Amino acid sequence: MDEPEFDIAISGAGPVGSALALLLARHSTAPERIALIGKRFHHSDALPQAPAPNSEPDPRSMAVNHGSRQLLEALGAWPSRCASIETVHVSQRGRLGRTLIQHDEMGVPRLGSVVAYTDLQIALHKAVAASGVTLVQAPHVRTLAARQVHLNAAGRDIVSTLAVQADGSQPSGLKREYGQHAVLATVRASQPKARWAYERFTDQGPLALLPHPGGADLYSVVWCCAPEHAEQLRRMDAQAFNTALGAMFGDRLGVLSCVGLRHIFPLALHAGPLLVNARTVAIGNAAQTLHPVAGQGLNLGLRDAAQLAQGLAPWLGRPGRDPRPLLEEFARSRRPDRWLTAGITDFLPRIFSTRNTLVEHASGASLLALDLLRPLRAPLARHLLQGLRT
Repeated sequence: MDEPEFDIAISGAGPVGSALALLLARHSTAPERIALIGKRFHHSDALPQAPAPNSEPDPRSMAVNHGSRQLLEALGAWPSRCASIETVHVSQRGRLGRTLIQHDEMGVPRLGSVVAYTDLQIALHKAVAASGVTLVQAPHVRTLAARQVHLNAAGRDIVSTLAVQADGSQPSGLKREYGQHAVLATVRASQPKARWAYERFTDQGPLALLPHPGGADLYSVVWCCAPEHAEQLRRMDAQAFNTALGAMFGDRLGVLSCVGLRHIFPLALHAGPLLVNARTVAIGNAAQTLHPVAGQGLNLGLRDAAQLAQGLAPWLGRPGRDPRPLLEEFARSRRPDRWLTAGITDFLPRIFSTRNTLVEHASGASLLALDLLRPLRAPLARHLLQGLRT
């Protein structure tokens, strides 16, 4: 049997895998025996301050809740450019009822922040480079499970005692197709409202406008709708798209003008087991992919990473011990938070898009009740802020 080169090999150097590497490095006396496998981001990958017309940078903006921002700041991996969210406005198109969730009623400086995916990756990889963790450049990783874990990373054979899948490979198990695609765009508002985010439910799916880190008058759009309508929106000229968006969102932010290109991503719920085998666990998108409503995917993945690092901290001091009891406890302890978060993000886009008049009116009444009664609103807001802690 080959002597393990690493104690832990993390497949996937995205935000969740990178955060896990940094957390594990803090508990390890030999951080070089932690391998982070994936593409490395440098400052040369940074996006311009604002998207240019007809440009095609990475379109993703990430909603990071209060708890996740605290974690990333503690890791020294918070990007210099971000947009804060202090108020979230939730409404339903064509029905009465709306609710506001505000930071001061929750006792926090902000509800969350929005960062560009590339900016976050650069900040995380800068911190990883200073941590002592071994970063292995490889676009694809193939994992073979045995008493040890053998991985092939772009032709390099890696032997590790444990492996963590954090590479966004689609989990197998529970699956739900929503019949929706997300249209991602960046728009400029003629009447921006500082530090406000919007979630508007329509009969085809939710429409979110989030403050954009590239400028005070910019917003990231996540428009969930039927696939054929999403394709129409992508192909429209800018003026037609602006008109369609204004008709769906309203005039709360004045006139909305699209900046840059539009992108489409299909939406589905996928969830599989955290414990892949006796020496391999899955976290983040490799364990569950969620509907983007309420922006919980990254935040749930970061909680996976934090709890796994905490559970493995005693083992890192003596990595020759059998890790299975710790991995099994990790999988068990993550179950409540995973399924509650998945349940919320699965329920909301479906209940508001039933096209059943009675259900839609009931949903509007629920929003009104949430707005009027803080005791009803607080548990949901608290979960969106920090998740279910065990």
